[in-house]
Amino acid sequence: QVQLVESGGGLVQAGGSLRLSCAASGRTFSTYYMGWFRQTSGKEREFVAAIRWGDGRTYYADSVKGRFTISRDNAKNTVYLQMNSLKPEDTAVYYCAGQQFVGSYYRYNEYGDWGQGTQVTVSS
Repeated sequence: QVQLVESGGGLVQAGGSLRLSCAASGRTFSTYYMGWFRQTSGKEREFVAAIRWGDGRTYYADSVKGRFTISRDNAKNTVYLQMNSLKPEDTAVYYCAGQQFVGSYYRYNEYGDWGQGTQVTVSS
């Protein structure tokens, strides 16, 4: 099993930027997917972005496309989520997730490894 530890959340004004980090410990393989999901109270966990470890292919939710960028640093075994032009509706707890051989990268229940979550609050 891979352990995931997130960092980088906080409070920012609308239009601002934040970068989230997710450090993975344990073995990852080229077919390992890492994703970011977010959740607000009373709602289901929502897909934000994902990256395939081996070739770096990226996937985004329509709501964040053009504003968020997911990337990885192989040497540090870390995935990043750069969030620009933040909006109040981006406010949520953000979770890092990982899984080998994901069939549908946007489904949270396909991921077995999860971080503890980090709060992102965007004020208007």
